[in-house]
Amino acid sequence: MRPSYFLTHLKKDLQLEWRSKDAINSMLFFGLLVVVLFSLAFDPTRAVSRQIAGGILCVATMFAAVSALNQAWARELRNQVLDALRMTPAPGASLFLGKALANFLFVMVVEVVLAPVFVMFYNLRALGNAWLLLLVLPLGTWALIVNGVFFAALSIRTRNREMLLPLILFPIFIPALLGMVMSATGILTGATDPILWIKMLAAYDVIFTTVCMMLFEVILHAE
Repeated sequence: MRPSYFLTHLKKDLQLEWRSKDAINSMLFFGLLVVVLFSLAFDPTRAVSRQIAGGILCVATMFAAVSALNQAWARELRNQVLDALRMTPAPGASLFLGKALANFLFVMVVEVVLAPVFVMFYNLRALGNAWLLLLVLPLGTWALIVNGVFFAALSIRTRNREMLLPLILFPIFIPALLGMVMSATGILTGATDPILWIKMLAAYDVIFTTVCMMLFEVILHAE
């Protein structure tokens, strides 16, 4: 895989999103809505908030990202762009990685914006090593995005792709979601060591990134 092909696809997706801001705006709105609604529903005290905040943050990220993943390949269908990409000499892995990294950056931007809102609403102060969240969130987000981009491509030509994508993605993402929730909760409460869960997230990312890259060429050229 040549880096130039990968960078070309990445640059294209970043420029399109910079002009439209469709994905970031929809994710940001949905993420803020989930955070605010959960804070009103549970009215958490400081002790309780540390126990539930990790799960709420991960679930908010998951549902917000799906709104962008559903549109990840929609742009490529317009004016037969996807058909043109099939005829280029670029390998499918470069297209996949460019698309995955672009969507990963979109979700990370939303998470950075949501972080101070989340801390304010839940009155959080981590009792564990707070810097470990800088590992947990990117690893968990990549696990969601790499599978989401792959299955979004798999379901792009189906009639009910908005409904089909969550049905396929969420069961596959459950191990990574569990790792995110348990490690984030361990960091916030200081009750458990999150290192084992972080290692599990890293292994999950390596395995599924490799599998998706190997199989994406078949998905790209499938009718």
